Amino acid sequence: MHPRATSAGEIDTLLFGSLDASAATFLTLGAKAAWGARDQDGFVALASLGGGHRDERGSTAARQRYTASAALVVGYQWFFDWGVVAAYAGPEGVREMVLDGRGLSALEPHLGLRLQGEIWARPTTATLVQASAVAGSAHDSVWARLAWGCRLWDTYLGPEVAAYADGTGYRKWNLGLHGTDFALGRYSFRVSAGL
Repeated sequence: MHPRATSAGEIDTLLFGSLDASAATFLTLGAKAAWGARDQDGFVALASLGGGHRDERGSTAARQRYTASAALVVGYQWFFDWGVVAAYAGPEGVREMVLDGRGLSALEPHLGLRLQGEIWARPTTATLVQASAVAGSAHDSVWARLAWGCRLWDTYLGPEVAAYADGTGYRKWNLGLHGTDFALGRYSFRVSAGL
């Protein structure tokens, strides 16, 4: 578990990052802050910045799309004997550029509302079920992931499935394996690989 905050006014912060390196590449960096300790019921905020690139094909010639995004969501987390549930809402923004045979075109920036939820459940002392969903109106997008793991060598190992869709018509799904709570010193990691 995470160390508890020592005073009522203290803000407990967790830094995170993710890299999806496949045909579509996307990097996200962010922070989760809680008023009080992150390992108890209370208000939390997530701030994230991301950017990526993907190749697109369709009725027109092939092109590349570059995307930058930012979000700041605030919510509440509930702790139970079996795990934690969290729900968030807040603003998001997306800016894109498209590179095709005619050159580089900057698209209009879009602002919208992001809704986000997650569940981290431990049905038994040796298993983990994790589910996340993010829906945003700035890009008319939905992303979801479901993972199950069995504790082995102080890490939860198991299968996961993820899906993404947005208003451009782009669709993506992944099936793979993950390792969650993989620790190196005082840092904890989550890694996954798949198709």
